[in-house]
Amino acid sequence: MIEIQKIADRPMQCVLVGIANTKQPEDKLTEYLDELSFLAETAGIQAIRRFTQRLDKPLPGTFIGSGKLEELKQFVEDNQIACVIFDDELSPAQLRNIDNIFNPKEHDKKVRVLDRTNLILDIFAQRARTAHARTQVDLAYYKYMLPRLKGMWTHLERQRGGTGTRGGSGEKEIETDSRIIRERIALLTAKLKEIDKQMLTQRKNRGEMVRVALVGYTNAGKSTLMNMLSKSDVFAEDKLFATLDTTVRKVVIGNLPFLLSDTVGFIRKLPTQLIESFKSTLDELRESDLLLHVVDISHPQFTDHYAVVNQTLAEINAADKPTIVVFNKVDNYINPSFDPDDMTNKKEPTLDDWKKTWMSKLGDDCIFISATQKTNMEAFRQKVYDRIAEIYKIRYPYHHFLY
Repeated sequence: MIEIQKIADRPMQCVLVGIANTKQPEDKLTEYLDELSFLAETAGIQAIRRFTQRLDKPLPGTFIGSGKLEELKQFVEDNQIACVIFDDELSPAQLRNIDNIFNPKEHDKKVRVLDRTNLILDIFAQRARTAHARTQVDLAYYKYMLPRLKGMWTHLERQRGGTGTRGGSGEKEIETDSRIIRERIALLTAKLKEIDKQMLTQRKNRGEMVRVALVGYTNAGKSTLMNMLSKSDVFAEDKLFATLDTTVRKVVIGNLPFLLSDTVGFIRKLPTQLIESFKSTLDELRESDLLLHVVDISHPQFTDHYAVVNQTLAEINAADKPTIVVFNKVDNYINPSFDPDDMTNKKEPTLDDWKKTWMSKLGDDCIFISATQKTNMEAFRQKVYDRIAEIYKIRYPYHHFLY
């Protein structure tokens, strides 16, 4: 996990690095770096500058060109920057080469080189609260670290609780580290299988009650909606990945009870190690009867977020689940064409305005709300009630008293 440092009473500072090409044009790169900056902030790191370069594809040795890398190194040295974060996942060779450039062998290691995957894993490590979540994160972390031992060796020292660096580091130490990590991966995998069995038993013990799962991009407002529906106190915060542990609550709307689960949020370029390790968490989605896909409609890239979640659901074989798309945070929406100098264009869209948008083509499968302002919540509850009643009618065709 990242050790938050302070230099002259300032928070740990970093620079962000990304490349633009035909697959990732300038405007898309800006979006990704905006998100990377938010990820850094969530980890307690302040991003103070961005370095970008146009390349057909990342260079196999150093990701970016030598000239841009030298410019980056000079800025880091001049401003005592503690961390450099790349927007894409670095290969073991790229990580090792870049780390050697920023931290020559004759110098003590001062600059941490991270990629997007490492940053997300560090945030998950900070946010994991239960033994189950910590086991999942640890497993993903060690799988990521194993092929990168040479570039992350001093980082492993911090993982072990050591201070400074050991003398005489070399191939024998790396081989020992590799063996230890492989053993740790095997141990965590076995432990996670046992936890998965326990959670499977818990899900079976919930009986035939309808199960509803909240799903969506990170920071879309799932936990806030969970709190409002279940009148509980699930942790919610305006940061990425505020929720890692799956929370299940019994909710009653009208006379219909159901189980509502809040799951980890998705994100672009989600590390494959996390998808593999969070199998039991994702099983909540696969085994649910109804999905509530929460979308932060106030985010400038909400259409991309909507597509990313749908793509991830397809990857985990949950795309065919009955779904209500909940367009949340309508109270925070800002018209992209709004001109601050022309206040006549500031009118906030009404619910009728939203119904005229492309989103309304989803028909009865979408609704527009604000969970914090309680906007349109009665209609939302009614829609959820109607869909759950349909499921109960199929499951218990003779129990008409339920509905």
